[in-house]
Amino acid sequence: MAPAQRTERLLNLVIALLSTRRWLRKEQIRQAVPQYSEATSDEAFDRMFERDKEELRDLGVPLVTGTDAAWFDDEAGYRVDRDAWELPAIDVTPEELAVLGLASRVWQQASLAGPASRALVKLRALGVEPDESSLVGVEPRVRTSEPAFSPLYAATRDRAPVAFRYRTGRTGETARRRVEPWAITSCYGRWYLVGHDLDRGAPRVFRLDRVSPGITRTGEPAGVPVPADLDARALVRGRAVAPAERSARVRLLGAAGAGLRLRAGAPADAQEVEVAFADVDELAQEVAALGADARVLDPPDLREAVLDLWRGVLSAHGAAEDVPAAAGTGR
Repeated sequence: MAPAQRTERLLNLVIALLSTRRWLRKEQIRQAVPQYSEATSDEAFDRMFERDKEELRDLGVPLVTGTDAAWFDDEAGYRVDRDAWELPAIDVTPEELAVLGLASRVWQQASLAGPASRALVKLRALGVEPDESSLVGVEPRVRTSEPAFSPLYAATRDRAPVAFRYRTGRTGETARRRVEPWAITSCYGRWYLVGHDLDRGAPRVFRLDRVSPGITRTGEPAGVPVPADLDARALVRGRAVAPAERSARVRLLGAAGAGLRLRAGAPADAQEVEVAFADVDELAQEVAALGADARVLDPPDLREAVLDLWRGVLSAHGAAEDVPAAAGTGR
């Protein structure tokens, strides 16, 4: 079995053992972990499971055995010792907490994907109610505001060619592009797709926020050759122009905006901060997330970007699109 398949099987085994507070019997585990269906006999499954148990323990996963039956010699079950698995309480400074808050804008707890989610469905079918709160930190994922991120990331992962409409920065016109995706990377606060443009016969860089909805795959997975010496970030830096750095003045209410105060080098109780920024959209998302607790005083284009985000939220929820005049204006 390929290393990637074995890793996926081990991950699904950990998820199954963490997802319930009950002891799981071997047969329940066999049905919950999809990869165990490859075992052609009970003996083959037993050998596979024994190897997996030892590998998890070698990796430091505290796998323990026991039973729910207090008075009978019932079949042994398995689970992960949560006391040994979970981190102890951690004390962090306000500055460290602010940094963690900023990081959480990028890394969020994932909903379980693919075989892992099917494992939880199978556990429910077996009468075992999963405790999904135990799975925090098992499978993080990147979250972005770009609708094109997910389909293009999946195509890049699967090495599948795609087609989409793309708005150029110079003319603002959209045109169809056929691309063999190589990598997705971030630079200067934006996300980029790096790949081979089939119509131009050359490597190209595409900003994800300029990709229109309606991305389609034009070929089978594993059909895109990726250069062995690919340096995606170098290609992006060579074509992307770094935005000029400016300053923004933001009024904050209460304890909101710790990250902005930290970036500005302002006291924790500062009511008005001056923040250096280069990407209007990135800072607008951070300010807009604070709601009524943050108001942009300057510059006007940042204030308008925040208002546009709020209007989009109201529109998505079927509310009126008129944002109160005081919101984001500093009054």
